[in-house]
Parts: sequence; structure tokens; C-alpha cells
Amino acid sequence: MLTDPATGRDLFSLEGRVALVTGASSGLGEGVARALAAAGARVAVVARRQDRLATVATAIGGHPIACDLVDVEHLDRIVPQVVDALGPPEILVNAAGNVFTHERAESEPLDAIVDTLKLHVVTPLRLSQEVFPHMVSVGRGAIVNISSISGRVGVPGIPQASYAASKIAQSGLAAELAVQWASKSIRVNTVAPGFFRSEITEDLYETERGRAWLERNTPLPYDGRVEDIVGAVLWLVSDAGRYVTGQTIVVDGGWTAK
Repeated sequence: MLTDPATGRDLFSLEGRVALVTGASSGLGEGVARALAAAGARVAVVARRQDRLATVATAIGGHPIACDLVDVEHLDRIVPQVVDALGPPEILVNAAGNVFTHERAESEPLDAIVDTLKLHVVTPLRLSQEVFPHMVSVGRGAIVNISSISGRVGVPGIPQASYAASKIAQSGLAAELAVQWASKSIRVNTVAPGFFRSEITEDLYETERGRAWLERNTPLPYDGRVEDIVGAVLWLVSDAGRYVTGQTIVVDGGWTAK
């Protein structure tokens, strides 16, 4: 029985919390950063493109940190900057992502495989390690990795072996950290989006054949939007999701339900 029922707005409020969002110069990362700031968080945004990052930071009153997250040697510089500028982070959203090759599995070049794993596996793990002591000091924390349905099912016609491997790895990482860090009240989850319009998928949406393929494979009769994924992230990092950890939440319009 609830002894202190909260309103819906209270459950999703992030007032006074510090968040770190990677890949925040555009697309899903930008959408997440804007939503967390709107919910009251002080947000540090990380990405490669300094001009676009500065624009987002200015719009949300956040703190920009320019960094190429594939360069893993620089990862230990990010969290100290967040602490100095905003305070100890208790929210981390690993939204940075990229496709480094469109070659079939038998032809994927080694450098593309390595960069894929660095960005989608090494970086989320290292940043999680870096925020861990600060979340412990605050007494709570929430980490969300942005994965993909390609980590759950093969996608015909779109070769992405190393990408798919890195995305299922994010789910495994989240489950393991969730169990290890549960006693510290740190929750770790993954959101696996299906197809939605972004820089990576723009060509797919702009061709008649691509749109027909998307409509044929998506049960819901409308396109996915950044906001659809952002809503799941906000739930997981707020008190609304306080009893959810170690899970992969699929947001795909029913694509994987078929």
C-alpha cells in the first residue's frame, strides 16, 4: 500500500539531479538531453561536433564536453569535468552510436570492428566505471545504454555483424552491472530502439522501397520518433522506474513481436 502517493509529475521529476548524456549533438542523444533538462536535471552533453554540441548546451543550460568517444584514452577526462561544472552525476545515458561499415560479415575490416566495439562497449563500460563512485556518494544512480533491435534479431538486407554484436553486448553489460551494483541503489538498463528517422536511417526513409520495407515490417501504422525512445529513457532514469534494473526495454513499434 502506498503511504506517500506521488503525482505523475513527481515520479518523472529530475529536479536537482546531474546527468551525463553522450552522443548529444543530434538525434536521440540530443532528444534525451533536452528531455532530462526539461525534467529538471543539470545536464552535461558529450559529442564530437563542437559547434552542434555548443548549440544544444546553450539551449538547455547544460555543460558541453567535446570528445571523440572512440578515442578511449580520453574517457577518464569526461566525468571530472562534469563534477567540476555541475556536481556528481547520478544519471548516465550512453546514447553515442555510429555505423562504421556496411560490409557483409565476411568482409568487415578490422579497424571498423574495433571502432564499433570501442564506441558501443568499451566507452559505456568505462564511463559507468567513472560515474560509479559519484553515484555511491549520492546514494543512488541510473545508467541507460541505448542499444538496438539489431542486438536481438537479424535485420535482412542491412549487413551489420559487429554493430549487432556490440548492441547485444550492451544488454549483457547492463544486466551484469545491475546485479553487481544493486546494493548501492544503482540501476542499469538498456533501451533497444527499432527504426526511427535519424541521420543514420535518413536514406531508408527517403526512398519508396525503403519506406515500403519499413511499413511492411512494423506492425504499428506510424513512424517511430525520437520522442518515443526518449520517453522510455526518462522513465528508467527517474523515480518512475525505481524498481526496474537489468532489463532491455524494446521500443520498436512491434517489429520484434512478429
